Amino acid sequence: MRHFSFLSDEHASRLFHIAPQELSLASAPAVLAVALGATLYTPADRPNLAQDIRKQASRGCLSMVICLEDSIADDAVDSAETNVVDTLTRLHAGSAGSRPGSDSGSDPDVAFHSDEGPLLFVRVRTPEQMLSLARRCGNALDLLVGFVIPKFENETGRAQQFLDALHEINASRGDGRRLRIMPIMESPLMIHGETRARTLSGVCDVLQANRDDVLAVRVGATDMSSAFGLRRSRDLTIYDVKVVASVIGDIVNMLGRPDNGFVISGPVWEHYSNSERVLRPLLRRTPFADANEMPLRDRILTANLDGLIREIELDLANGLLGKTVIHPTHVPLVHAMCVVSHEEYVDALEIAGKNGGGASASPYGNKMNEMKPHQAWAGQTLLRAAAFGVAAENITYVDLLEASMN
Repeated sequence: MRHFSFLSDEHASRLFHIAPQELSLASAPAVLAVALGATLYTPADRPNLAQDIRKQASRGCLSMVICLEDSIADDAVDSAETNVVDTLTRLHAGSAGSRPGSDSGSDPDVAFHSDEGPLLFVRVRTPEQMLSLARRCGNALDLLVGFVIPKFENETGRAQQFLDALHEINASRGDGRRLRIMPIMESPLMIHGETRARTLSGVCDVLQANRDDVLAVRVGATDMSSAFGLRRSRDLTIYDVKVVASVIGDIVNMLGRPDNGFVISGPVWEHYSNSERVLRPLLRRTPFADANEMPLRDRILTANLDGLIREIELDLANGLLGKTVIHPTHVPLVHAMCVVSHEEYVDALEIAGKNGGGASASPYGNKMNEMKPHQAWAGQTLLRAAAFGVAAENITYVDLLEASMN
């Protein structure tokens, strides 16, 4: 699997200076964490879940979370669990049946190649649910990358309980393959000022002690807003909601440091249909006019996606990469915005190659590159370039959006 695999070779060669690299379940966890991109959440009780997973993979989605938590009514959990088990079992059988020479009799409608994506996770409610699902799935667990853990904190021992369950699951598999977790930072203990520093410190300690078990860290901005009775409109980004932005800043401060931190994903964008505006759109006309793509700009504005673009830019500026999404139309925007520009790439190459220090004008001649202060940025940019590719010179995000949203 790889990002933008739906493009023809000719189209990809025009858009990319360096194409995104191939990925598989066996890829290094650090690379998979960077490559998650737009992680699409889907309720676990969807009746055609297997087909939905295959369809989204064909459209360029590289990571999906099957959700058993907030998107499922309490009285529907049992049936949703069964749906997850049945779905993974069918997909696993389809994976075996689609291999050359196989005669497993699997359902051709759900033929599934796990290395063609998406990376699959299950969002669980409790450690007990995690253990139960693992037992019921059996060999179909091979299709999962891991579990998403809501309201992650260790003041009550909750975080360690989930990790203990994960260790039990991994020990029982016997093949050396490791499932991992993606904890969501959304606990009230982490949100409220009087308990935040202590809670974040405890989370940091338990994650560092179990580093090989953690793929990436996710941010639950909906629960953060809920703690204050707030919900942002489509005219505002999460960074305009100051009490929530301060929590995100502290999470990055504690868990996103380049020397020993984790990949932290951007929070969910909740809006996906047209509604009345209060503020003017901030999406500039010039890049779209230069690319002869003004109709594309109109489509983005009509679909309320200009606010999402702005929030992705602010995610990247604040040290977050990728994003939780709840609608397929959001996926191509996230991926287009994650591609490394040619300018960023040549800056990163120059800086990474001169770690002895010094400063000089950038290769594009429009900024100063300081070799020591920008080393961490350069390393992270080159990792993102491997996952999402490097745009060809003079290719902008508008060109990538046009290619992705057709």
